[in-house]
Amino acid sequence: MTFSQRWRLAPVAVSTAVMVTALLAGCGSSPKDERADVAAEKLYADAKDSMEAGNNDQAIKSLSRVEGLAAGTVLAQQSQLDLAYLYWKSGERAQALTTIERFIKLHPSNPALDYAMYLRGLINFNEDMGLFGRIAQQDLSERDQRAARDAYQSFKQLVDQFPQSKYAPDSRQRMDYIVNSLAAYEVHVARYYFRRGAYVAAANRAQQAVTEFQRSPAAEEGLFLMVQSYDRLELAQLRDDALRVLQQNYPDSRFLAAATGEPQRRAWWKLW
Repeated sequence: MTFSQRWRLAPVAVSTAVMVTALLAGCGSSPKDERADVAAEKLYADAKDSMEAGNNDQAIKSLSRVEGLAAGTVLAQQSQLDLAYLYWKSGERAQALTTIERFIKLHPSNPALDYAMYLRGLINFNEDMGLFGRIAQQDLSERDQRAARDAYQSFKQLVDQFPQSKYAPDSRQRMDYIVNSLAAYEVHVARYYFRRGAYVAAANRAQQAVTEFQRSPAAEEGLFLMVQSYDRLELAQLRDDALRVLQQNYPDSRFLAAATGEPQRRAWWKLW
């Protein structure tokens, strides 16, 4: 099952359990409350029909009204979750994040809290995917990685608090992807600086990648860039230290010939 298929299934799974709770909670309501409950339930049903028909704008309007009519009920909480999901699917990332953050803050004991954390991660992860998808067209020194890091923290919180959640396995996979992507980003920036002769900046960004993401595949090239940058800066001790780490950890590295000055067919920069 693909990532996108899992996203489509998530809200439905949460809705069923919470709706049952909402119906049970309404049994002891006053006559006035019952009328409001009936109206809210009708609006919620209409919203679900609109969602299934692909009319997200109408669904959002109905769900917003449900929140007002059923304030303080489980049905209102479910409406918040659905609203966050619909905002996200409609491209309203800021509104989606605001809605899901409010839910997590106000309802820490809700049985769907793990899903809320998962959805918060997806919202940021989706933004991150968009950034990395356009990597070739952007100035790498100007890209913001906050969305990726926020997504990682959301997935980590889910895994830590709900290790048995059905959303935990997928969250772990996304965490691994984010770590590798962030490491690759740091190396891309280091390479960007190196090619422009900013060797101090290149060495610093490469070192950050190696230090923060030691197990990432990008660490290999990060070490190589450290070797090259320190060599251009005539910092022999730092260059040799980085080279030694590269040789020890990646004895078959494709970068070693260039790093040690051995003859090779192509110039080292064409390795990229």
